[in-house]
Amino acid sequence: MTTAAAPSASGSAARRLPLAVGDWPLVAPMAILFVGFFLGPLALLAWVSLHNDIEMTEVGLGSWMKFLGDPFYLNVALDTVLLGFKTVALTLVLGVPMALLFLSAGPRVRGLLLFLIVLPLLLSVVVRTFAWIVILGREGLVNTLAMDLGLTATPLRLLQTELGLVIALAQIELPLMLLPLLAVMGRIDPNVLDASMALGASRFRTFFKVILPLSLPGIIAGCLLVFASSTAAFISQSVIGGGRLIYMPLIIWQQSIVVYNWPFAAVVSIALLVSVLAILALISALGRLAQGAAHAR
Repeated sequence: MTTAAAPSASGSAARRLPLAVGDWPLVAPMAILFVGFFLGPLALLAWVSLHNDIEMTEVGLGSWMKFLGDPFYLNVALDTVLLGFKTVALTLVLGVPMALLFLSAGPRVRGLLLFLIVLPLLLSVVVRTFAWIVILGREGLVNTLAMDLGLTATPLRLLQTELGLVIALAQIELPLMLLPLLAVMGRIDPNVLDASMALGASRFRTFFKVILPLSLPGIIAGCLLVFASSTAAFISQSVIGGGRLIYMPLIIWQQSIVVYNWPFAAVVSIALLVSVLAILALISALGRLAQGAAHAR
């Protein structure tokens, strides 16, 4: 049996090898575009950051020293990362129950819910952001309901606050959390859930011991998408946060468009990119560890 299996495996590998080599002409155009339109601009951005003056006549690390040596910019970087974490946490808290509701609904209701989930993606981010100004304003929907119900005597201050920004970002980024969750949860075998219930597990225990571990790939993907998008959400951060909340995308815009300090804008851009990639790698690593622990159980 072993002798018969070996030629078969080598034969299948031999059949796959010409196919892999033959794919290079198809892969080459995409590789060229990737190098030309992604790695090339990144290299140019790194070169611009290595200048000390606005005119870019003096090469040096002055712009980097300015960024790394100023506590203000380091705090802005920290606030940007924390904003991403807070948005991820809120979208996860909202997204998991909505995904469970979607899976428990009938086919017709699922179609309607899926339309409502995808609908925000069909609207401009600018439109959705300005809609939140109407909702969170002093005379907006939230304050009107709160005052009519007697919960507060004066309008709540929600605009130009981190709380209001996180709420708005959570709604804007929620489809990015829901779609991966629905894709993964939809592949969970219902028989596994029935077996858990048949063995005496409650719905609460079934969720934490069965549904949640099997949904980890979708949760990880949703967290990655929401974090990357929310930390770079310049329009929402500027409109909802106003001038009171300063994040790295606003610094990049000010330095490149207002001050025309391109070297420093390049430094902040690279710092934002590195920070986001580091956090994404951390989330991915933690997700893999959690998946490994879940499979070990």
